[in-house]
Amino acid sequence: MSYSTLTDILKLIPEAVVIQLTDDEDTGSVVTPRVDEAIAQADAEIDSYCGGRYSVPFGTVPDICRKISVDIAIYNLYSRKVEAIPDTRSERYKNAIRQLEGIAKGTISIGEDPEPDAPTGGGIQTSKTSDDRIFNSDTLSGF
Repeated sequence: MSYSTLTDILKLIPEAVVIQLTDDEDTGSVVTPRVDEAIAQADAEIDSYCGGRYSVPFGTVPDICRKISVDIAIYNLYSRKVEAIPDTRSERYKNAIRQLEGIAKGTISIGEDPEPDAPTGGGIQTSKTSDDRIFNSDTLSGF
């Protein structure tokens, strides 16, 4: 399941812009596979940051991850067609990466509990006592 959709993207940029960024064949419509690819790349980037703390991919997408996915996907769409990416899109991408870094460090919450840390192993335990010794100090006193 993707973290964002074309509908989410269309809430932030006009359909005409999405057509311009995806329609290499001049069909006059959005080329959905290119949008899906941009979203998949964004989601992979999110998973790479969040995977150290959370079980990914997310079953239920946290709102912040949906927002980050949209911002990165739009940036990816611009990256494939435009030499100069608009400043707003570049800033939103940089903010998304900063948020992902915060999520990875644990300074930004996504509203879910992180995966518990794996047990680090305990101290050495034994069921033996000094009375169980075969070679105690009395036995070894002559050597």
